[in-house]
Amino acid sequence: MTTERTEKLLKVLSQRQANLAVVMENVQDPHNISAVMRTCDAVGIQDIYILNTKIPRHKKFGTKSSSSALKWLTIHQFDDVEKCFEELRKHHQKILTTHLSTDAISLYEIDFTKSVALVFGNEHSGVSDEVRALADGNFIIPQMGIIQSLNISVACAVSIYEAYRQKKIAGHYQQTSLSKERINDLRSEWGFYENDSLTNNSIE
Repeated sequence: MTTERTEKLLKVLSQRQANLAVVMENVQDPHNISAVMRTCDAVGIQDIYILNTKIPRHKKFGTKSSSSALKWLTIHQFDDVEKCFEELRKHHQKILTTHLSTDAISLYEIDFTKSVALVFGNEHSGVSDEVRALADGNFIIPQMGIIQSLNISVACAVSIYEAYRQKKIAGHYQQTSLSKERINDLRSEWGFYENDSLTNNSIE
């Protein structure tokens, strides 16, 4: 691996955001999932949670839609809601679902400088009652049209780019948030742990 390639991957790792994650519940279209993956990689999200309780686990994703983002992300697949939330609670202070309800807050009221996981639901039925009962609240993306919904990949993109905006202003991309252990694990997974020309101290 060239020095330039190694430096690029190290820069990407230094900008990954440990306190932001995306959860997709029973999303059927693998191309929707892949499009979400591509956007997550673009804003520095490392962890994506795929929860399938009503449909089988996905064996393949739309590689064209993901533009190979899949290989750079950590995908956590669950078929049990409580186990999924147990894992999410280990890393995130607040879990919010996309759901149009009277108590839902606007996307722009969410403080993304804190640790947040966002849950996006099935293309037709949205987030399940079971998941909403375990979450900390609901949020909506303000819209002016008649149809008060967006494609899941679009909704996710709008939401996490608002997170990107807030986190960039707060300087989160100028400091490393992944632990050294996590960085070392990812370097090994990405194939530039033993043979790269830079040391482990390249990321502080």
